[in-house]
Amino acid sequence: FAHAEHQEELDLLANPRPVDWNEFGGWTSGPQLAATGYFRTEKIDGQWWLVDPAGRLFWSHGIVRVGTRIRVGGVYHGTPILNREHLFQLPPRDSDLGRFYGSEPASTRFYYSKYPDHPVYDFLEANLFRKYGPDWASRHAEKNQRRLASWGLNTIANSSDPQIYLRRQTPYTAIVYSAPLGSNEHRIEGSTGTWGKLPDPYDPGWRRLIETTLKTSLRDSVGDPWCLGFFVDNELAWGDTFHLAKCVLRSPATQPAKLAFRDVLRAKYEYIGRLNAAWGVAHSSWEVFLEATTIPDEARSAAAEDLRDFSRAVIETYFKGCHDVLADTAPHQLYLGARFAGFNPLVLAVAAKYCDVLSLNRYYVSVAKLTLGETPVDRPILIGEFHFGALDRGSFSSALAPVMDQAARAIAYQEYVGSALRNPAIVGTHWFQFYDQPPSGRFDTENYQTGFVDIADTPYEETVAAARAMARQLYSLRHTSR
Repeated sequence: FAHAEHQEELDLLANPRPVDWNEFGGWTSGPQLAATGYFRTEKIDGQWWLVDPAGRLFWSHGIVRVGTRIRVGGVYHGTPILNREHLFQLPPRDSDLGRFYGSEPASTRFYYSKYPDHPVYDFLEANLFRKYGPDWASRHAEKNQRRLASWGLNTIANSSDPQIYLRRQTPYTAIVYSAPLGSNEHRIEGSTGTWGKLPDPYDPGWRRLIETTLKTSLRDSVGDPWCLGFFVDNELAWGDTFHLAKCVLRSPATQPAKLAFRDVLRAKYEYIGRLNAAWGVAHSSWEVFLEATTIPDEARSAAAEDLRDFSRAVIETYFKGCHDVLADTAPHQLYLGARFAGFNPLVLAVAAKYCDVLSLNRYYVSVAKLTLGETPVDRPILIGEFHFGALDRGSFSSALAPVMDQAARAIAYQEYVGSALRNPAIVGTHWFQFYDQPPSGRFDTENYQTGFVDIADTPYEETVAAARAMARQLYSLRHTSR
C-alpha cells in the first residue's frame, strides 16, 4: 500500500486540475455571463449549457457514487453474507476489522428481497481501513477530492456520500426518493420495477415525503451554491403509453390513484352502464369497478383513449408535483429529472414541461445523435449514467457495456464523452461509478468492473488518463462544435 500511495501522490502533484477552470470547474477562458450565485441553464448559439454560480459556462464531467458503501435512498449497503458465510474468510467480529459488519434492508430485487435486515460485510471499507488507518474515512474523503480535481472531474454525481460532497470543493448533485425504498408506502400497488413500485402522486403523503426529505436529510444541500440541483427518483418503470393506467387498475380499491381514476371516469360517463358499453366490461357499480383488477381491451378505442389519458394524468401529476415541491423548497436549484433508463414519448413530453434538465441513463457507444425525439419542448439533457467494463483486471463482470481490456475502456470513455460534447443538447456525462463493485457482489448481485478505482483503492491508470485528456479539451471541444 505504501509504495502505491507514494506513486499516486506524485501523480496527483504532477497533474493539477485544468488551468482554465474556476473553483466550480467552469470555463474561465469563455464568456462571462450573468452570475446568479447558483447553477442554471442557458442556450447559446444553439447549444445548451449549464452556467455556474460565478456566471461561467459549465459542462458537467462527473462520476456517480463517490464514496464507499453503495448509498441508495439514504441506506448504506455492503456485500450480503447471509447463507453464504462459508464463501468468505471473514474477520472476527471483535477485531479491528469487525467494525465493517452491518445489516441492510431487503433488496428491491433477487435473492435478498426475501430477507429484511440481513447481515453484510463491507470489503471496500475494510480495505480503506487497512490502507489509511483508523481515520480512514476522513483521509479517503480528502484524497478523493484531490483525485477528482486532478482527474478533471468537476461533478460529484448521483448517490454519492454527503461527507464528501458537503466539503464543497466539487459541485454535486443530490437525489430525493419520492417513496421510501424497500416499502410500498406511497406507491402504486399494481406496478412493478427494478427499484420498486411506481410512486402514487395522488397519495396525500407522497408530496409531503419529498418536502420532508428536502427539509431534513437534504437540508444542507437546499440553497447550497455547490449543488447543481436535485434528481427525484431513479429508473422508474414507465412502460408504454397505457402502462400507468393499467397499473392503477390492477391496484386495490383503496389506492389513491384508483380513486382518482374512478372520479375521472364517473365525470365522463356518469353511469357505470355507459362505461361498461364503452369498455366492453360488466361492472355492476362504481364500487365494483374499484374492487376489480381486470384491464379493458385496448383494441376498443374508448378504452385505449381513457387508459392513455389517465396515464398522462398520472405522469402530469407526478412531474408537476415534483416541480412544485422543488420550486417551493429549493427555488434556486435545478430540477434534474427522474434519471430515465427507459421511457415512452408520452412521459418524455410531460417531463420536458416541468424539468429544467432531462436526465437519461444511456449505456451506448455514442450519444452524438441522441435526441428527445418528437418531444415538443426543448430541454437540455444530462447523461446520468454510462460506463464500460473489461475482464482483464478488477471484478468479475464487465457490466452493461463490455470492452476488450483497460486500454479499450479508456478509448471508449473518450469517444463517448467526445460524442456528448458534439451533441448540442447534452450538458454533461456522469460515469457509473467511482469504485468497482465488490467481486463478491452487492445487494442485487451486481459486481461490475466499472470503477475509476478498484476495490483496493487503486486507480485504473488508463481510465484516469482518458478523463484527464477529455478535461483538458472539454470546453474548447464543446465551444468549437457549434
